[in-house]
Order: sequence, then C-alpha cells, then structure tokens
Amino acid sequence: EAVANPLVATVFPNNRTHYLNILHASWPAGMILGTAAGWLLDDRLGWNWKAQLALYLVPTVLYAVMFLGQKFPKSEAAASGSSFVEMYKSVGILGSLVACYLLALFFGDIFKGWMPESASLIGYGIGGALLIAVAVLTNFSIGSFLLFVLFVAHALVGSVELGTDSWIQNITGNLFTSEQGKYLFLWTSAIMFGLRFCADWIEKTLKLSPIGLLLACSVIACLGLTLASGMQSFWMALIALGIYAVGKTFFWPTMLAVVGDRFPQTGAVAMSIMGGIGMLSAGLIGGPGLGYCKDRFASEKLAQVSPELAQQYKSSKPSTFLNIKSTEIYGLDGTRLAEAKESKERTPEQQQVVEADQAGDRSTLKADSIIPAVMAVIYLLIMLYFKSIGGYKPISLAGNRS
Repeated sequence: EAVANPLVATVFPNNRTHYLNILHASWPAGMILGTAAGWLLDDRLGWNWKAQLALYLVPTVLYAVMFLGQKFPKSEAAASGSSFVEMYKSVGILGSLVACYLLALFFGDIFKGWMPESASLIGYGIGGALLIAVAVLTNFSIGSFLLFVLFVAHALVGSVELGTDSWIQNITGNLFTSEQGKYLFLWTSAIMFGLRFCADWIEKTLKLSPIGLLLACSVIACLGLTLASGMQSFWMALIALGIYAVGKTFFWPTMLAVVGDRFPQTGAVAMSIMGGIGMLSAGLIGGPGLGYCKDRFASEKLAQVSPELAQQYKSSKPSTFLNIKSTEIYGLDGTRLAEAKESKERTPEQQQVVEADQAGDRSTLKADSIIPAVMAVIYLLIMLYFKSIGGYKPISLAGNRS
C-alpha cells in the first residue's frame, strides 16, 4: 500500500485511475488464488500452517529480482524539492485526526490483553500524542478539508469492501452451504478482477469523472447489499452479490487516484496514509462491526421468538462495538450454535436457533448497505463542489491543469 500505489501514480500521471485499477486487480486475483491454494494445501494436502505462511517468501524473492538495480522515480513533490513536512501540511491536523483515531483503536486493542480496564484510555492517549506531534511538526497546519473528507470516505470504503469480504463467505455459507459460500466468494472476486481492467473504458464511454464513478459505484453497492439481505436461493445470491461486486470494484483504486490527481503536493504521503486508513478501518471497524451486528440481530431475533431459548443460548462473553460500554450485548454461544447447525436431526428448539442466526445474517447485510448509502451522499457533495469550481481536473505542480 505504501509503495506500490504512489509508484504507479507517479509512473502514469496522466491516467492514474486506469492503472491503479489494473494494479488493484491483483487483489481479487490473489483472493481467488488464495482460496484455491487454501483448498489444495490445507484441505487436500494438509500442509502445516507455517509452511503455508512461508509462501510469503515467494513474492519477497520476486520483488528482489524485479527491482534489483532499478531506480524508483520521484513524485512531483519530491522532484520539486519539497520536504516531508511540506508534503504533510495538506494532510495536517484534520487528515491526521482520522488516522490517529484508528491508531488509538489499534493500540487500545493491543493493550486489552494486558490491561483490559485501561486499554482504551491508553490507546486514545497514544493517538492524542501522535496528533499533537503532527500539529507541532506541521506548525499547526489545519490541512485540506477535502482531503479530510476523502480520508473519512476511504475509512468507509475499507469497512464496506474489506470488512464485508472478511465476513461474506461466513454469511453466505450460513445461509446456504459452506461450498456454495466459497463459490459466491470466488464469483465476486472474479467480477472485480475483470472489471478493474475496464475503468478507463467506463470513464470515457460513460463520460464519468473519478468522483462520478465513485458515486455510481456507491449506489450499485448499496443496491447489491440490500438485495443480498433478502436472498433465498443460490441463484438469487449470484445476482445480488454480483451487483454488490460491481459496485465495490472501483472504490479503493479510484479513491487513491483522486488523491494523486488533486494533491500532488503531498507526494506519496497522503496516498500512503489513505491506504493505511482503509486497512485499519477494515480490521478495526468493518469486520468487528459486522460481527457485532450479527451478534445483536441474531440474539434479538431469538429473544423475540423465545426468551427462554435466548437465555439458554446466551454467550458467556459480551460483544461491544469500538469498545464502547453502552453498546454491550450478548450474542449466541458459538459452541452451542455450532452443535445446532451440525445436528442432522434438529429439535424444534435447535431449528429456532438456526433460523434466528440466519435472520441475523440477513439483518447484518441490510445494515451493511447503509455504509455505501452514506458514501453516495459524500461523493454527491464532492461532485457538486467540483462542479462549483469548474469541474474535476487533475492538478500539476507546474501550475498547469491536465
């Protein structure tokens, strides 16, 4: 994230959206290959997890061979002699606020195992200290409000794309079969892989700016997740999740392209921070948020059907969102839920529990659709802003507009 994105944006300054989307086609390609490798090496050949993890050495060696003796090109900002502090000023306090909040959550999780009572306070203390350091470093530069909004939007992108990816196979496997869940995951990944080669053609054919493309994708992703929340058959799932896959395809690389187009003075800094924000958001907000929603909706559904069963299947540990005490709820006990699912001849009570769990999955997907809806509003406002200043145009540090 920190190297590849700015590198591609620098090598292809006149068509960043196209080439960043091609670069990020490797993400769904990796998910397809990873699923296949997991099936072969783990399920079939029974490789030790250490041997599987050692496969990371393959791209490590490939990178070494590819870049041996090569010189990396400088970004416009670096070529113009800008210092790191000057590059960081457009990020400023506002942009750093987003990153430092996520880092506060991260450090809070790190310290939870050692000091559970004060972990959140320690995390926010570290995040606050980092924000103060940025303020001093940049001479209290507020930063660009547009870049701040883009950072917030990318946190939502990380949640809806990567956060959903981390859960979707479990959800579809629960609604249908585990094997069908894997097929659906491969289906959405294949769609993303193919479409990411078409970003330039779509922009030119439909006359969409990068912001217009992001707006359209948000609407499509919202529609796909809404349809997915009501899917009853495997074929309906193919359609609903196919629509969702089309919607999420262009989010990540196009957001990076917008930052490269509009903030060349930040060099690799803003683009790298944006990538980090997306990854942190997926791991700290998106994935855990969907897990929390699943716990809440499933337990509430079972409580509506049978309060007695809800008490019997109540988890021993509470679930919270963002470590906020007021959000605390008790989901369904995982061990007992698994027993109910795996039972070949379910009792009426077990059937009620399984149905409540599936209802929780559907409600979770519906709640997830709110995120791209919010993103659509953000992109619409950004598009109106650009319209008010004469339209979206990439900026060059030379003072010319491409």
